[in-house]
Amino acid sequence: MSTATDGRKGKRGTLRDEQKRATRAKLVDAARTLFEERGYAAVTVDDIASAVGCSRATFYVHFSSKVEMLKTIGEAGMAASAFTFYMDLDRVLNTHSRAEFTAWLGRAFDWFDENKRLLPAWDEAVALEPEFRITARDGISALPNAMPNYLDRWPADQRDEARLRVELLVSQLERFFTRWAVQGTIDVTRFQAAEVLTDIWFPALSPESKSADER
Repeated sequence: MSTATDGRKGKRGTLRDEQKRATRAKLVDAARTLFEERGYAAVTVDDIASAVGCSRATFYVHFSSKVEMLKTIGEAGMAASAFTFYMDLDRVLNTHSRAEFTAWLGRAFDWFDENKRLLPAWDEAVALEPEFRITARDGISALPNAMPNYLDRWPADQRDEARLRVELLVSQLERFFTRWAVQGTIDVTRFQAAEVLTDIWFPALSPESKSADER
């Protein structure tokens, strides 16, 4: 008798867990859609809950705040894929090939294009939420960790500068893409942008180029 009862309790527990996971996933999907359509500030917790057909209380069962929701969206999509993307840059720089770097920039444009609808909300949250500002900063500063081969090529006393160069690359690509593809305030073709950015960053990420400049 107890075994059968335990089995029913186990099934109920599993069903409840599945329902919680499904509700959480729906909340994340709804929040991303709303953030993409309206930005960050204009979206409320009530908006997200209403889009799923649940209560505000149910939202707070899964997330402590709207900021945590955006962090979850970032960690599940943008942050994880960005880290993989800079692992690829580590490989590309090992080829010492300008053409490979330009091709990597093309893939970077594709990545930004896939995420461009969320970028305005991301920027709003950075401006409005001190907690999220820390998250964004930590996300950028972690990307050089994806590039151990690149870092190893720099002298030990220049590793901090090497990391800074990657962080500046990340920042410039984000700002360029926002102004070019989201705001439309830079008028340039994709090919022209990739060529000029290669001119700037391919040598800037090379410790050999810096050594040559210092001689």
